[in-house]
Amino acid sequence: MKLVIVGATGPAGRELVRQALDAGYEVTAIARRPEEAGLPPQVRVVKGDVMKPETLGPALAGSDAVASVLGSKLSRQPTTLLSQGTRNLVEAMKQAGVKRLVCVTGIGAGDSKGHGGFVYDKIIQPLLLNEIYKDKTRQEEVVRASGLAWTIVRPAQLTNGPKTGKFRTLTDLKGVTATKISRADVAGYILSIIGEAKTQGQTVLMTY
Repeated sequence: MKLVIVGATGPAGRELVRQALDAGYEVTAIARRPEEAGLPPQVRVVKGDVMKPETLGPALAGSDAVASVLGSKLSRQPTTLLSQGTRNLVEAMKQAGVKRLVCVTGIGAGDSKGHGGFVYDKIIQPLLLNEIYKDKTRQEEVVRASGLAWTIVRPAQLTNGPKTGKFRTLTDLKGVTATKISRADVAGYILSIIGEAKTQGQTVLMTY
C-alpha cells in the first residue's frame, strides 16, 4: 500500500512512519522543510504545507490512503490550522482520487469532551488546550462532511510507552473515562484499519 502521512515529523508521525516501513508500506511524508525532516531514507519526502493546498497534489498522486496525525503548537490563542489544513487536504485528496483517510484528533474533541478524567477535563484542557480542541472539533466536522472513506481516531493522553496491542477502542462514550495510550499503539491501530472498511464512517476513542 502507498501511504501518505501528514504530520510525519511530529512524535506520533515518526512512530507511524517507523511502523509503516516495518510493515512494508511505501511511505510518502509531506513536510514543509524536507531538508530538516530527519526521516528514514526509505521515506519519500515531498515539500508541502496543508495551509498551501496547491502544494499537496504531488505527494498524493498515485497513493492509496492518507493518515493525518497533524499537530498544532501548544498555544492558548485561537487557531484554524487543523480545521483549515484538513479542509485543504480533503479537497486535494478528492482531486487526486484518493478516498481513504484516517484522521487523528484526540480526547476532548467533539462529544468526547468531559471524558478525560478530572485533571485533564478541569485543568489541562480548559487552561492549556481549549483553543486547540475547539479547532480539533471543527477538524472532525470537516472530515465527517468530506464524502471520503474516513475514520476519526481519538487517542487518550499520549505517552511514549511501548506498543502493547492491549487497548480499548470505543464508539459509545457513555460512562467512559479515557486515561492514556501510547503513540506506538495508536500507530499500530491506524495501520491495522487503514486498509479495510470496518471502521469507515466511525469515530473511535482509544484508551487503555
